[in-house]
Amino acid sequence: MYPNRKMNESFPENCLTFNHQMMLMRFSGLLFFLAFIWAAVKAATPDFTVKASVTPVVFRGDTLFYFHAGHKLVTADERAGLLEQRLERIAGLPDFSTDSLQIINDSALSEILYKGSLVMAVNDSDALYADVDRPQLAGEYRKILQDSLQRFEFRLNWHTLLNITWQALAVIVALILLIMAVNRLFRWLRYRLLTDKKFAELRVRNYSLLSKEQVFAVSKKILNIFRLFIIVLLLYIALPIFFSIFPWTRNIAGKLFGYILTPLKDIFWNIVHFVPNLLTILVIYFVTRYIVKAIGYFAGEVHRGALRIRNFYPDWAMPTFKIIKALLYVFMFIVIYPYLPGSESKVFQGVSVFLGILLSLGSTSAIANLVAGIVLTYMRPFKVGDRVKIGEVTGDVIEKTMLVTRIRTIKNEDITVPNSSVLSGHAINYSACAEKEGLLLHTTVTIGYDVPWKQVHALLIKAAQDTKGIMPHPDPFVLQTELNDFFVTYELNAYTHFPKQMAKLYSSLHQNIQNTFFEAGVEIMSPHYTALRDGNTVNIPEEFRPAGYKRQGFKIEEDKE
Repeated sequence: MYPNRKMNESFPENCLTFNHQMMLMRFSGLLFFLAFIWAAVKAATPDFTVKASVTPVVFRGDTLFYFHAGHKLVTADERAGLLEQRLERIAGLPDFSTDSLQIINDSALSEILYKGSLVMAVNDSDALYADVDRPQLAGEYRKILQDSLQRFEFRLNWHTLLNITWQALAVIVALILLIMAVNRLFRWLRYRLLTDKKFAELRVRNYSLLSKEQVFAVSKKILNIFRLFIIVLLLYIALPIFFSIFPWTRNIAGKLFGYILTPLKDIFWNIVHFVPNLLTILVIYFVTRYIVKAIGYFAGEVHRGALRIRNFYPDWAMPTFKIIKALLYVFMFIVIYPYLPGSESKVFQGVSVFLGILLSLGSTSAIANLVAGIVLTYMRPFKVGDRVKIGEVTGDVIEKTMLVTRIRTIKNEDITVPNSSVLSGHAINYSACAEKEGLLLHTTVTIGYDVPWKQVHALLIKAAQDTKGIMPHPDPFVLQTELNDFFVTYELNAYTHFPKQMAKLYSSLHQNIQNTFFEAGVEIMSPHYTALRDGNTVNIPEEFRPAGYKRQGFKIEEDKE
């Protein structure tokens, strides 16, 4: 009749479990809702709490108390530092006594004094953080200072005096023994090392920099300098140790140690901090160096003619490379300058400006020559090896630099000409067209009107053709440049491919002109007084005179009228 009896019998239990679960779910939801409300309120509420910095006051390794706030313009850290310095000074006084610490309270501060000098001040903020009255807190601080200083208070009694005495004597004896050991060590070194047989002449390639005796003397001086340096260093180290034994000189000992340690520490940290800048400088230097090498390689190829660049002459290659190299290194120094140690200091900048002014004032002519050298490089008025005439100087160009041009004359004289003088004056290049078109040599002779000009032309051309080094083509030619009162000026022009033999060619040409005219019986002269010509000897060498020639005397004729 009740097929589901078993299920119905268990129904109340299942129903109870379900109710419990519902209650738990509602309670959990309520808790979650309350937690959410609390978090939202906390997030929306501003935090008015102030986290105070806590600074400990440490005296000789012992933490005395803490400062939670500053005072006026002094922070808590600065207050602690000032108090530690004052405690060190007080503890080092020979007549120090903890009973001399006194407290003076007023309406704003409580001051702890030592014989009228301020040690520390307690303000209302300190009392607020300690949760006690300000005078009471000052008394507690005074007690702490007395207890701490009591351990370092110097008591002059026989035991203390004896202890100080033997410590001081031990330092002195140790110093004396160390100095004696140093002297013995250097005497042994001098005996073992400084002998004439162990030294040789100091040479740099083929140059004798120092003789054997000079090397020996320099070595002795260096050894003595090292000995004195070690002795002075021992003295300097011993003095702070000696002063630290006596309580009233301990401050001096600290200062002496500081004179050594502080510079060494500064140098060490400056080196450490400079390492990144040093790496940057090295990278910049090596990059610039290899760029210069690459440009130098291509410049060498252009100079040899292996690499050709349109409208760029091979003789421009090396001067252009030098200019680019100088500009790259100047740019490198400009980039490196901020990374150099001390570059930001006023002294470094002032010295740099001063050196720049001196350089600019003292190198005006040098800069003018440098600019002229750059202009001459790209003007190409001449190149090394050309025969030129610059001003009154004639010779071959043996060197061209950015500042000067060096010329070697036919007398083997090396003359240095500033580039500014070359640029401001005029230069004649005899070699520019000599190889292709030929250099035109020219010389003049003066012959009287009694000699036919055609004969003179023929004789001059023959003399040019007989001269070795004169080009047969184009043909030599003669110009009659002047018709003077008593004679005619003839100019002989002839071409040559050898401008460096100009002096020799002119000499040979003049010799041939003389021989040619003498053989033809033509006098090379410029007659001025034709009325006195009769009766004089002809101006031709005897070997060229006609056979049987005799000088005729003056002819005097009577005027019959």
